[in-house]
Amino acid sequence: MNWKTAILIVLALVAGLGVLFQIATRTPPAPEHQVFINGTVLTMDASNRIAQALSARGDRIEAVGTTDDIMSLVDDTTLVFDLKGRTLLPGFIDAHGHFPGSGMMSVNADLNSPPIGTHTTIPQVLDALRELARQREPGEFVVGWGYDDTLLEEQRHPTRAELDSVSSEHPVVAIHVSGHMVVANSAALELVGITAATPDPPGGVIGRQAGSAEPNGLLEENARMDLLLKAQDMPLLDVFRMVKAAAQDYSARGVTTAQSGGVDQQLASGLALFSKLGMVHQRLVIFPAEIAFYDALLSGDFDAGKYTTDKLLVGPVKLIADGSIQGYTGYLSRPYYTPYKGDAEYAGYPTISRDALFEKVAALHAAGYQMAIHGNGDQSIEDILDAFEAAQRQRPVVDPRLIIIHAQMAREDQIQRMQALGVTPSFFSAHTWYWGDRHRDIFMGPQRAATISPAAWALQYGVRFTSHLDTPVVPMEPLQAVWSQVHRITYGGDVLGPQQSIGVMQALRSVTIDAAWQIFQEDNRGSLEPGKYADLVVLSGNPLEDPINMRALKVDRTIVGGATIYQRR
Repeated sequence: MNWKTAILIVLALVAGLGVLFQIATRTPPAPEHQVFINGTVLTMDASNRIAQALSARGDRIEAVGTTDDIMSLVDDTTLVFDLKGRTLLPGFIDAHGHFPGSGMMSVNADLNSPPIGTHTTIPQVLDALRELARQREPGEFVVGWGYDDTLLEEQRHPTRAELDSVSSEHPVVAIHVSGHMVVANSAALELVGITAATPDPPGGVIGRQAGSAEPNGLLEENARMDLLLKAQDMPLLDVFRMVKAAAQDYSARGVTTAQSGGVDQQLASGLALFSKLGMVHQRLVIFPAEIAFYDALLSGDFDAGKYTTDKLLVGPVKLIADGSIQGYTGYLSRPYYTPYKGDAEYAGYPTISRDALFEKVAALHAAGYQMAIHGNGDQSIEDILDAFEAAQRQRPVVDPRLIIIHAQMAREDQIQRMQALGVTPSFFSAHTWYWGDRHRDIFMGPQRAATISPAAWALQYGVRFTSHLDTPVVPMEPLQAVWSQVHRITYGGDVLGPQQSIGVMQALRSVTIDAAWQIFQEDNRGSLEPGKYADLVVLSGNPLEDPINMRALKVDRTIVGGATIYQRR
């Protein structure tokens, strides 16, 4: 049973418990009136106004101003919170991620290397999988997430044979940190019918043993999809653990709007029910996966209202045009810096053909849908821009806000094109920290690596943008996304492309108001202005005052619609 199906079954069961269940899981109520005084209030409004205090009535912001201004609104029933100099700002908005993916770590094996995890060798990765296998019944999947071949001493992927040594009684799957490739043991390959006779699917590659057509266990991009769907099987209790862990994680990080990018019908329905029952306190934005919803979207059978709740909205349609730079599957216009498997001309590949991309983008655009298209390599970005330009010629839209997710290797000329076309990138800015050294030394070389996630170019050409973490690819730490845009420091301690650094306030906007704007929600969230949702985060200090140490700031309180969903003890 797929875990997304399990969500629906569990919720059908608990719905029968009625009022008792809803009381146990509902979001805490917002106070009728509360004020926050004596702080630094970063409003993120159009002028980046900085105030001292804020008043909220119910789920909405009433006023922002000086402490004296706000105290004049206080009566005997008002809750007064003294910030004591701490910083209040809009709750962080996840511009692109895969909620509740971060909860996977509560039920699967963590295979990450530093700075996220501890594994530095393949034997350590295998041991983590073996430990999980001991906890699973025969036949159940054993899944690990986050291994990175370039950070393991062996400088390679695990093999099918090595995963066979973990267990012959379980399908075993190790998912690469990029999420764009997996390694499977023989039992897992058998489940999806992958053999020496299986051809590579369009937009995917089945790894082969040297000198043979026999699969070596490595499955790239579209070749991995059937196995990933099966690998999502998990016990019902694990489903609860995963969603609960993700919601708590996001709350503790100050995230008030979470995103699940690229959902199918089962996950969309499950998240909608979790939201209705109050099991997830954040606001949710779901991006329907084109591959799952395409026919319904074009036929008119897609009903966004089926999933919409008071805290969940349906956002842009998600397409995937290429893969991952660190997985050598990002699609480039020039070859990778270090030849892949000795091929000096290798430049990656698209996961969807150029012709098919043009067709799908034109059809979805004509049907009136906003789109969010995953594109990492500059050739993939070029294809996306070409496809969208053609679609705009056929059906001009004044403010389309096509999102290019990641836009990691966007060139300066492509940023200029984005401005002309009404395209907005969402940069995975923390790449500079997590993979910057290897982008410079292995994947892209010094020149191209210096311009990954080019926020300064975006500012220069007037292109509005956001920053995201693609969680669970890296942990949900919004201040890391901000810090990386400002400093562009790598894990090795170098500054990667200082010319692309931006200021703290602009970086904060990329995870607040600009993230709201990107999904057409700027009128109700993202800044601290009267009438907007009282979605707030209180930080232990001011990121403007000590930018280099902003990552050390703590989230003291997270508030959604006036209700406190997290408070640091």
